[in-house]
Amino acid sequence: MSKSPLEKRPHLIPAIVATLMLLGALGRWPYGYYQLLRLVTCGAAIWIAVLAYQWQKIWATWLFGIIAVLFNPLMPIHLSKELWQLIDAICAILFIVIIFVLEKPREEKREGR
Repeated sequence: MSKSPLEKRPHLIPAIVATLMLLGALGRWPYGYYQLLRLVTCGAAIWIAVLAYQWQKIWATWLFGIIAVLFNPLMPIHLSKELWQLIDAICAILFIVIIFVLEKPREEKREGR
């Protein structure tokens, strides 16, 4: 039986939403958009980091853990607009890449059960 895309990649929707918001941040928005961007990106990054840890993909755990800290809404990091735009673009690319690279490991079938 074939698994649905969301069963193999439960991070698909949060990663897509974060990607779209990060790309949208390259435009001009009220400050509230950037506050929501921090919340959404941090949440998606935490979710991906947790899944990566469970699936023993330590490199992804570290990478998305750093993204979560960078975008955390509780203690915002203040950088120039130009630097944030570069970070937003890089993180959008990383979210796109992780959609295709990170996949739930196949469960091995146990005989006799």
